Amino acid sequence: MTTPTKYLLDESQLPKFWYNIAADLPKAPPPVLHPGTLQPVGPDDLAPLFPMELILQEVSTEREIEIPEPVREIYRLWRPAPLYRAHRLEKALGTPAKIFYKYEGVSPAGSHKPNTAVPQAFYNAQAGTKRLTTETGAGQWGTSLSFAGQLFGLEVLVFQVRVSYDQKPYRRAVMETYGARCLPSPSTETEYGRRVLAQRPDHPGSLGIAISEAVELAAQREDTKYALGSVLNHVLLHQTVIGLEAMEQLQMADAWPDVIVGATGGGSNFAGIAFPFIGHGLRGGARPRVVAVEPAACPSLTRGRYAYDFGDTAHLTPLTKMHTLGSTFTPPPFHAGGLRYHGMAPLVSHLKELGLIEAVAYTQTQCFEAGVLFARCEGIVPAPEANHAVKGAIEEALRCKREGRSETILFNLCGHGHFDMAAYQKYFAGELKDETYDERELAMALAGLPSVPEPA
Repeated sequence: MTTPTKYLLDESQLPKFWYNIAADLPKAPPPVLHPGTLQPVGPDDLAPLFPMELILQEVSTEREIEIPEPVREIYRLWRPAPLYRAHRLEKALGTPAKIFYKYEGVSPAGSHKPNTAVPQAFYNAQAGTKRLTTETGAGQWGTSLSFAGQLFGLEVLVFQVRVSYDQKPYRRAVMETYGARCLPSPSTETEYGRRVLAQRPDHPGSLGIAISEAVELAAQREDTKYALGSVLNHVLLHQTVIGLEAMEQLQMADAWPDVIVGATGGGSNFAGIAFPFIGHGLRGGARPRVVAVEPAACPSLTRGRYAYDFGDTAHLTPLTKMHTLGSTFTPPPFHAGGLRYHGMAPLVSHLKELGLIEAVAYTQTQCFEAGVLFARCEGIVPAPEANHAVKGAIEEALRCKREGRSETILFNLCGHGHFDMAAYQKYFAGELKDETYDERELAMALAGLPSVPEPA
């Protein structure tokens, strides 16, 4: 009898609740602080940017939060997503390990991002919001919010990091197809964007700058709110449908992960696959090793400092304690645009401090090499961001080969690379270079971190 390649759940098995890891943490994460008073922020401080339901999810310590039925109805367009056994990749590597991957590229936007875009649009529409502003790097998040906004009758304005805006015109075209307006960031439509361009007209942009522009416009109009695609607790919460489904599918395969691997930029797809399993371990179940894989050119977990910092470059956001390279740090223009962010999600950073996850960093050519091998074995061309998880999984499989260990490896293939073929063309032509950041700029950015006294 042949071993199955894919494990599918029925729509009736779609999770009814999101999982909130805050309920199971051995130590509560540090509070979010108001930048003026350095006191913990309250709901009123966040109300100009988010609807109250999302604010309540942001601070909740309830283990399960119900997924509204209108959200589940839209989820059924692509969820439950498939779990695959990578038989051919295992064979190519000659590893005794079993490799499973959860594939999130089946969503309308081609990535995991609609898992949170849909509920964010739903809660905003319920609260009477008419317009959403947001940022996007590679474009997966902007595409997803454009899709979700259209479903709930919301106007969507997307500030796309300029280097990605230029590199990935088809992502922009998809956003416009869904009805959104997409601008290169830094732009001339915000005071902060104009300030940045005045200092450097050819600025490549960064997620921190794009966030600043989106927040600036959201705060100016009562009918407008801001939506974020990663980093915040409620975003990570929504993504846990990935890991919750994977748990059911692995039981179908009579398997359980020894190692979980996820790509990390802001932390949402990583949290989505890993948090339910980490929580299961914290409640007394098996504890897998959990490996976060980040780009060597923007290594917040492996090179950043665990400190309070702003989430944006203009310092319009509250202060959160996270692994950060400094809010003024501009990552070099490597192709995994969704991973070009100066900070890591506070919850992911907290887990790193608690010793519950590990972190490694790889260059983009290493990751593209892994992605090409995966595509030639499994048929799916991964997004540059997902290539980091592929690289991490391959390294774990090769370790198993060296050690003669038949471990089970689970990773999240968070999106396809169909809009990233220019990057693959550069890779095959030998034109894709390993970008490096300026050590002096990093030192300056870290030196400029806000001064927040440690609690007594």
